[in-house]
Amino acid sequence: MFKSFRIRDYDFKLVLMILALASVGVMAIGSAEESLRNKQLAGVVAGAAAMLIISFFNYSWILKFYWLMYFVNIGLLGLVMFSGAGSDAKGAQRWLEIGGLRFQPSETAKILLILFFAQFIMRYRKKINTVRFIGSSVILALVPWVMIYKQPDLSTSIVVIVVFCFVMFAGGISWKLVAGVLAVSIPAVAIVISLALQPDNEILTDYQRGRILSFVNPQEYATTLAYQQLNSVTAIASGQLDGKGYKNNEITSVKNGNFISEAQTDFIFAVIGEEFGFKGSITVIILLMGISLECVSVARRAKDTAGTVIAAGMGGLVAIQGFVNIGVATFILPNTGLPLPFVSYGLTSLMSLFMGMGFVLNVRLQVKRTK
Repeated sequence: MFKSFRIRDYDFKLVLMILALASVGVMAIGSAEESLRNKQLAGVVAGAAAMLIISFFNYSWILKFYWLMYFVNIGLLGLVMFSGAGSDAKGAQRWLEIGGLRFQPSETAKILLILFFAQFIMRYRKKINTVRFIGSSVILALVPWVMIYKQPDLSTSIVVIVVFCFVMFAGGISWKLVAGVLAVSIPAVAIVISLALQPDNEILTDYQRGRILSFVNPQEYATTLAYQQLNSVTAIASGQLDGKGYKNNEITSVKNGNFISEAQTDFIFAVIGEEFGFKGSITVIILLMGISLECVSVARRAKDTAGTVIAAGMGGLVAIQGFVNIGVATFILPNTGLPLPFVSYGLTSLMSLFMGMGFVLNVRLQVKRTK
């Protein structure tokens, strides 16, 4: 379970980038909704402690329980769907309440799936390019994906698909298979989206369809579904180079005027853009990129396939969620409702990411050493 590690192999650079990004999140949340700042700060402290502890556990030993992780994941998602323990909000049942504890299993599902497939691919790595292995992997990923999609949580279900693709690619799947899948999936997705936007279909809910239509034609939905994103763009643009200042009291502030609801979650980037300007926005983007690239660097040097999959999966998760969240805030993507990693308010997401990064740090402690 434990191994002796060299402290000079510890990835302090990754830790510093994560803590810097989380600190920006605490500040931004304190401005968006001051009552939540202390909760987020407590989450950062608890998450950092969990990350530190996990980083010294031998990930190879933990991955021995990969099937337990998988079934715990399915069990938690099942409780949300089929029991009275699930909590409903805005038409979606995504939260689980047990003994006063409220968390979102779809957030932990991302990390558990990365860990599960790390060991699954490691164990059957010589068969990764066989039809049987790929089919089995797709089925295993499909079960939690369906449960997340049915909550309904379209945005998280899309992230699960992308992360699954990342881990399969990192695990060593053939380039020919990747090219073949892309050749089929890209036009297939385009057709599905086209069909989903038709009035009489059951692929998307009316709300999900409306979000896509509001992105295509924002002026028609300027006072309804596109309202948040249009105001987000206005807030970011108004920050210009240096921003309006932290917790400013300008009456022209989009945030102060409450033109963005739930600014502490999905649209936290708008708060950063308005108060810290382009400099603050680009700092967040650089930190996100730095964390993702450092994870890729760890993946390239990992001692085994499982370590490669863990580091690449976590790097991909941070990259795709960061891109989508910022894309929504800047109106280059439809509104999806994904949190900005380590920045948005949400203790389940925050703790899950910190714990996932703990495994990346342990992978880094065991990288192949060059003589």
